[in-house]
Amino acid sequence: MVTFVNKLTVHGDIDTFLAVKGRLTSYMSAQPGYVSHQTLRHAKAPNVFLELAVWQDAEAHQRAVRSEEFQAIVKGLGPLATPEPGLYETVEEAA
Repeated sequence: MVTFVNKLTVHGDIDTFLAVKGRLTSYMSAQPGYVSHQTLRHAKAPNVFLELAVWQDAEAHQRAVRSEEFQAIVKGLGPLATPEPGLYETVEEAA
């Protein structure tokens, strides 16, 4: 399992950002290898979001982001937010 972590700093309209992000999440959640997703909003900086998406493996995530449909949807985020993405492996986990 790998976790895709993306910090998004919104500099456009937040409602528009959330609508585009919602379309992107709907697309990604239907892709092979997708496990789960969570979006967090910074408590003191309401224009900063953190997305966490768990995938079965890095290859499944890469196949999804290379698709033409993903590329078309993600283009809509460019004018609205600055992303800081990364793919992470679990080192330690506790309940």
